[in-house]
Amino acid sequence: MENQANSKSIILNYGLYLSIITIFISLIKYATGNLYVTEFYSGIAGIILLIVFVVLGIKKYKSANGGFLTFGQGVKIGIGVAMIATIIIIIYYVLLSTVIEPDFVANTIEAQKTMFADTFGMTEGQIEEATKNSEENFFLSMFGGILIWNLFVGGVTALIASAAMKKSEEDTY
Repeated sequence: MENQANSKSIILNYGLYLSIITIFISLIKYATGNLYVTEFYSGIAGIILLIVFVVLGIKKYKSANGGFLTFGQGVKIGIGVAMIATIIIIIYYVLLSTVIEPDFVANTIEAQKTMFADTFGMTEGQIEEATKNSEENFFLSMFGGILIWNLFVGGVTALIASAAMKKSEEDTY
């Protein structure tokens, strides 16, 4: 494989595309007043977008590499796409919560309390116990959750896609 494709540009491009679309969805929710509304479809859309862009990034690398892809290259591309997108999304949420919507933390915790009462039927005491450390650990849990979730889903997708798409020069003979 003398003319190997440039994995950095593919990782950066597909990570950027994924993060732009994810941020656009968040901005639409913000503009329509639904930023604090918990619904399942935006979560599902986020998972689907992550899977699609990881697979597309791996597929693009394979085609740019003459149709060849090792398992390791595919995993590297997939996790790289997920990581770049995650870093950009976290930067967006820092800007959202400090510049665009300074009350983001308080409003999110209030929305969480309402969800606990409405969905789970928790009492006021149970809600206060469940959310007492929320404000202090908000960014750690939010950003840690985004990082772990995106890398997990991106990693599993990369493993499966790489195993399915791998093709070496030895396989062609």
